[in-house]
Amino acid sequence: MADMPSGKNATLTPKQETFTQGLFKGQSQREAYKEAFDTSRMNDNTIDVKACQLANTDKIRVRLAELQDELKERNMVTVEKVLNELSHIAFDDISNYLSYKTVKTVQGTDDEGEPIIGYKTVVDLKDSETIDTRSIAEVSIGPNGTFKFKQYCKDNALVQLGKYLGMFTEKVEHSGSLGVKIVDDIE
Repeated sequence: MADMPSGKNATLTPKQETFTQGLFKGQSQREAYKEAFDTSRMNDNTIDVKACQLANTDKIRVRLAELQDELKERNMVTVEKVLNELSHIAFDDISNYLSYKTVKTVQGTDDEGEPIIGYKTVVDLKDSETIDTRSIAEVSIGPNGTFKFKQYCKDNALVQLGKYLGMFTEKVEHSGSLGVKIVDDIE
């Protein structure tokens, strides 16, 4: 697309800008066209054709790309940053935050003075000042002393990464019938 004009050289009319802003907000081409232009005397097929033609002009595509770049810059969100965060969640390990073990304890003595042995789980947390806490969703201690540690969902992050990488295909089932029109081209 080296021959595309830059947005600064390609001035849009106010109606074209309204159309482009509508596309940028996620409206369909038809919706954006109806918002920008008087379509009261047009049927939907005509609107669709005109909207498609307008959307495919270089100056509209350049302006739309500018708006997307402005949004990325303003939010500093990039595909790489999103993938990095998802990868961090997907491949993180609980041992980066804590260690746990079961230890033998003496819980008293029986009637004969013999020790009563029990087992207790010990959790050692790493200092939050020294670890990357991005994957931690919750750390809490309940009123009864119950400790809770929760990481963000690894499964969800893996699925999102897999979808982005094209590892999964969506299957759609259809029931019912589709109308088919057979056209005879013989003259």
